[in-house]
Amino acid sequence: MPTYEYECGVCGKRFERFQSMSEKPLETCPECGGKLERLLGTGAGFILKGSGFHATDYPEESSSRTRCGRATTCCGRETPCDAPPCGNT
Repeated sequence: MPTYEYECGVCGKRFERFQSMSEKPLETCPECGGKLERLLGTGAGFILKGSGFHATDYPEESSSRTRCGRATTCCGRETPCDAPPCGNT
């Protein structure tokens, strides 16, 4: 259920209210009875948690690179080195 922000045009009171999307907007201020205006809010951020999202389903192609980040080893080996290539640290 979304949170809507309202502001009274008479007393200036601002408040938030949880309402369903199909519910009609509030019209009168609970403090002074003045006319309310529903404000445009930024809303909440969209957060993805757990596996099954782009970051975990499509990892970078780092697994095919050597430990130092090169696409091929500098010493000519067929398989990537476990340590930085050519004895460099």
